[in-house]
Amino acid sequence: MLTAFGVVAAATMVGAYALEDRGPQWIAVFAFGCAATALYGALTGAWIFVVLESVWAVVAVRRFGKAR
Repeated sequence: MLTAFGVVAAATMVGAYALEDRGPQWIAVFAFGCAATALYGALTGAWIFVVLESVWAVVAVRRFGKAR
């Protein structure tokens, strides 16, 4: 179950990143995917992954704010 969550989180992040130029809502989805991937990293104990994905989530939220 945890692996499935990780796959969905990462797929959401990558898919939204590919669609970001279609509208700011995809930047928000990307931020959500980054946060979900960070949560997956925390649940698996991959703390460097948590830090990196959290940074990406914050960057994406800031970009979403500017794009709106």
